[in-house]
Amino acid sequence: MSGGPRPFGAFVADSAAAGRLVVQPRMGFGTPEAMRMGLERTRAATATTVGTLTIDSYTRVGDLAGARAALAEGTRLNGYPLATHPLAVTRALLDGLHDDGFPVQVRHGSARPQGIVRALVAAGLDATEGGPVSYCLPYGRTPLRESVTAWAEACEILAASARPGSVPHLESFGGCLLGQLCPPGLLVAMSVLECLFFAQHGLRSVSLSYAQQTDPVQDEEAVRALRRLAGEFLPARVDHHVVLYTYMGVYPRTEHGATRLLEASARLALRSGAQRLLVKTTAESRRIPTVEENVRALETAAAAAALAGPPEPGGHDAGSEVYAEARTLVEAVLGLHADLARALPAAFERGLLDVPFCLHPDNAGGSRSVIGADGRLRWSDTGAMPIRPDAPADLAPLTADGLLTTLHHVAERYDRAPGAPVPVRAPGSPAARPT
Repeated sequence: MSGGPRPFGAFVADSAAAGRLVVQPRMGFGTPEAMRMGLERTRAATATTVGTLTIDSYTRVGDLAGARAALAEGTRLNGYPLATHPLAVTRALLDGLHDDGFPVQVRHGSARPQGIVRALVAAGLDATEGGPVSYCLPYGRTPLRESVTAWAEACEILAASARPGSVPHLESFGGCLLGQLCPPGLLVAMSVLECLFFAQHGLRSVSLSYAQQTDPVQDEEAVRALRRLAGEFLPARVDHHVVLYTYMGVYPRTEHGATRLLEASARLALRSGAQRLLVKTTAESRRIPTVEENVRALETAAAAAALAGPPEPGGHDAGSEVYAEARTLVEAVLGLHADLARALPAAFERGLLDVPFCLHPDNAGGSRSVIGADGRLRWSDTGAMPIRPDAPADLAPLTADGLLTTLHHVAERYDRAPGAPVPVRAPGSPAARPT
């Protein structure tokens, strides 16, 4: 890896300029041998890929003693213990793989990521993801203010690691809050706010995320709104791109349904101008996927994107509901304080940001969402946020049956045989109740 690989953001930008969608798996193994094999197979896939090194659960919460004990006992870990394996082992794992043609990103899920960032920098890596809100509220009970302080330090560690020719990269997970049933305006706003936070703490290359939701037209509108707001709010010196996540909620159980949903996400990425796609496999609803299943998903997504052709100019950003809502939320938070390390906790304290059905103590818990009869995600209650509910006013009260129906809405739609009629439910029926 002499001279250092091409910067992560530059690789994605160059691929997009050549008309290629970058596809990426979620993949992590406890042993260096298995992890290297996963990276090798990802690199060799018939697709334009970047590698993923996903961290284990012990390391995510800072329990390095637990990670060491698991390795000593031969326990199978659910990710790579980056801060536990000797540095020479990780460098050997990456040697000959991590180069100009194959960037590797570290993915983790930590509200206190300083140790992970130090470890990835020491190993010669410079790309990771997360955020002070998106890796705090959904994943535990770490106080938001502590997560914000920890993430500020982690950003500064990563930014300070820049070498000649390298540009450290940080991806916001803000567009994936809770994975499903969060209306797009809040997802878009959170992704923009976290990337602004990263820029305030020294990063010059970021990516903004968005998770595929329930309606393809609304999703395209959301990604276009995210691109537009990134151009309006991020400093000109900050390189950025948009990454789309294949649907993160209850996944289709049939192979044809899972494949159709993955292909739909690839086409959505192309239509909306997203430049990178995090894929899911046909095994998602049953178990942790194998390397072979991940490679098949990468190749399926790449083929679907290639068949979709180039994106059409323009689109659903003119007069966009998602854009207007997201911009209102971003401006409300920035109006509290110019320093987002102060503004973000204050926004949640006041309920100006409020994630539906998030149980974290620092989330107000006053917002609720709904899948409308048109398939779009809408607000049935916005709590104290400076936006209005946009769902029908005569919704029936939430029931357990209604919640389960809503959670399975996408899976059932894609598992249904192609050409089969789609049931129409009026507002207030289970699929249209607050979620």
